[in-house]
Amino acid sequence: MSTKQIFLKGIWENNPVLVLLLGFCPVLAVSTSVIDALGMGFSTAFVLLGSNLVISLTRNFIPKKMRIPVFIIIIATFVTIVDLVLKGFFFDIHKSLGLFIPLIVVNCIVLGRAEAFASKNNVFKSIVDALGMGIGFILAIAFLAAIREILGNGSILNIKLFGDSFKPVIVAILPPGAFISLGFMLAGMNKINLIKKEKEKAKKNLEKKQKQSQVG
Repeated sequence: MSTKQIFLKGIWENNPVLVLLLGFCPVLAVSTSVIDALGMGFSTAFVLLGSNLVISLTRNFIPKKMRIPVFIIIIATFVTIVDLVLKGFFFDIHKSLGLFIPLIVVNCIVLGRAEAFASKNNVFKSIVDALGMGIGFILAIAFLAAIREILGNGSILNIKLFGDSFKPVIVAILPPGAFISLGFMLAGMNKINLIKKEKEKAKKNLEKKQKQSQVG
């Protein structure tokens, strides 16, 4: 698999949220505003990048029976770094995200990539995989947060988009709104993939008919 394919898979084909259906807990919980979503997205992406890098570098030295505990220790180290940096320099975001920063340690996306990819591939490919998955996670959680913030508050990044006559859809920023919005996102992505497959199938059939007509 080429570097480009590895990178793009994390963004669309194997998007951790919309395809692999991982990391739903933070995605649903902190996506009430785009700022909080970006904070969680970049924090997770940093941990993913750092852990993939270290695990790939040390994969030949980690005993197979000890790999999961070692992976968790490595991931926890980068989570601690993120937690301290946010607390020291971005306290408002740290306060909003709360417990969900430490919970990155057990995020299925991070541990899953460590086990499925970083422990089996070289450093460069592991970094590319982490970047693709990280960007895919950021885009998914930010888009969900944008939908919820616009519908629920009539704003995005704390910038008002509508006048005083706008009536916010309060359910959008409540837990049910997270599930409903994510459901529409999943449906939309599946529809796009279905249309793409149908176009590819039609293209192949057309090419096949052209070859047959040339032979005939």
